[in-house]
Amino acid sequence: MKIAKVEAIPVSYPEPNDFNALRHLCLAKITADDGQVGWGESITQFPEANFAAKAIIEGMAPNLIGKDPVQTEALWRQNKQQAWWYGYHGGIASYATAAIDIALWDLKGKALGRSVLDLLGGCVHERLPAIASCHAHYESIEEMAQETAEWVSTGLQGLKTGFGKRGNANLGYDHKRDVAYVKAMREVLGDKMLMIDNGINIKWDVTDAVRRAKAMEEYNLAWIEEPLGAWDPEGYANLRSKTMTRIAYGEREWTLEQFERVLATGTVDVIGVDPGRAEGITGFKKVTERCEFYRRQANAHAWSSAIVTAASLAISFNSPACKLFEFKPLRNPMQHDLVTKPFEHVDGWVYPPTGPGLGIEVIEEVVDSFRSEKVLGKL
Repeated sequence: MKIAKVEAIPVSYPEPNDFNALRHLCLAKITADDGQVGWGESITQFPEANFAAKAIIEGMAPNLIGKDPVQTEALWRQNKQQAWWYGYHGGIASYATAAIDIALWDLKGKALGRSVLDLLGGCVHERLPAIASCHAHYESIEEMAQETAEWVSTGLQGLKTGFGKRGNANLGYDHKRDVAYVKAMREVLGDKMLMIDNGINIKWDVTDAVRRAKAMEEYNLAWIEEPLGAWDPEGYANLRSKTMTRIAYGEREWTLEQFERVLATGTVDVIGVDPGRAEGITGFKKVTERCEFYRRQANAHAWSSAIVTAASLAISFNSPACKLFEFKPLRNPMQHDLVTKPFEHVDGWVYPPTGPGLGIEVIEEVVDSFRSEKVLGKL
């Protein structure tokens, strides 16, 4: 088998879990000379990044044509070497590397008739707890509590809420309201997991973070994510010394070197990794190995399409550093319409992916209907 064609396909879709905001992904479709196809994805978020990722993927394509897709490590390194010229520490270059790498792993599995999970070395978990990963939207805390109750009634084993997101929730800005929200969610959840995740709009300083962490300790948060943003080693060390609540960050990093820098601070308990940003399955696998070395938890940020979900599940089931899996609770087109068999939890548990490659069958008519040039052209 040889690589015959590499395509980059920007798509744009309304996300019900993000107040119906238009979100953007750049898919990679790699076709082999025998007609088999591998699918990958980068989570580019914005249209300009989407089209830039498309250009980089297309720029990398000539060096991939004729190569054996089974050689994922060699091709990942080849793309990294070329990507150096586009962005030494990540950025658009890492988007392109990620999308291609995921597609190559999918194609590799199909070529060998094995799942990506098998090719990574197999399962270390029989199942993983599934939690709802949401953006709070409502002004009324009571309404948000009712919504959470509906989600966990399906068996989901916890809730992670994004603060500072679109909608009317206004969380992350007022200390009393934040604590009241956490208290209400704990009453609904009982002993199930509860996490809060600060979005980029939240600008807590160390004092803000310490006050909230200490006020919320009685509600037993599993972790607070990015309370001081992406990188603040001195601030995180200060916060770590003043709270028993676990701290999560890392989601905004791109490369193994950057994740290593975060881990080496000793201030992080849970490292968030998005394979659609952090250089694909190969990149994510390398990060989980470092998390194991530091005895820290890794957690997949699989908040885009079913392609990244499939890649994230394969890594999560292969690594003892991964302890749970997040699902967007509201039905959305890139999860439920894109593939023939969407990923779902079963009574609050998710099970290992099966089938060759990523174990998904992408519906190309759906891809075509969400092509960015079509969607943006209608606006």
